[in-house]
Amino acid sequence: MTANPRSEGTPILETDGLQKKFGGLTAVDRVDYQISRGDIQCLIGPNGAGKSTFFGLLTGQIQPTTGEIRYKGEDITNLMPHERVRRGISLKFQTLNIYEELTVSENLQIPCQRRDEDTQMLIKEVAEQVDLADKLQQPVDILSYGEQQWLEIGMSIAVAPELLLLDEPTAGMTVEETERTGELIQRLVANGDMTALVVEHDIEFVRQIAEQVTVLHNGEVFRQGTIEEIANDPEVKRIYLGEEYGGG
Repeated sequence: MTANPRSEGTPILETDGLQKKFGGLTAVDRVDYQISRGDIQCLIGPNGAGKSTFFGLLTGQIQPTTGEIRYKGEDITNLMPHERVRRGISLKFQTLNIYEELTVSENLQIPCQRRDEDTQMLIKEVAEQVDLADKLQQPVDILSYGEQQWLEIGMSIAVAPELLLLDEPTAGMTVEETERTGELIQRLVANGDMTALVVEHDIEFVRQIAEQVTVLHNGEVFRQGTIEEIANDPEVKRIYLGEEYGGG
């Protein structure tokens, strides 16, 4: 995949020496990271590598022990989560965070009404973006699991983020749903002023969407590169991919 021409210039997000200690455990250890506007990047690593803690630091749910987080050049290290949302950072959690007793439209209305625009028009636009326009009046509990995940992605983009953080968005999906999710993420970034950082375990999904991949291990940046460079790195295979993955 060729680099997005919008990715040139100042990073939309960067961390400098970011560290988080829980007592004697260092979950994130002096991480220097950056992602440029218009990129799709993936963060991978074995269980316990520090991925969830790193996302928690980026969203403000966890405060760092040391280090700095900059968003569009502004130091946001000490900002509360809602303040980061207002500045354009949105997160889709790993576990579903939707209202199953409500319809698709009612779920989308919650984030859409935060914007000073026609709420009903926004609901339709977001539903079209995540391929749920024909299901607006359906209760969420009768949607497929993949459709529920797409709904939550819709709720995440309804606040018009410039940086979208996705935590394992394809977990539990079928192969077809996973591929459609990849197409959805690519379309969202290509069609608007949006950047995506994705935590994911499915290497084929990473191969589908990622321009750059960062491997975390023991809380540190272990490797960075294209998916081909990462998939064919013998040390990455050793710690994460497993010898059964050929990387071809």
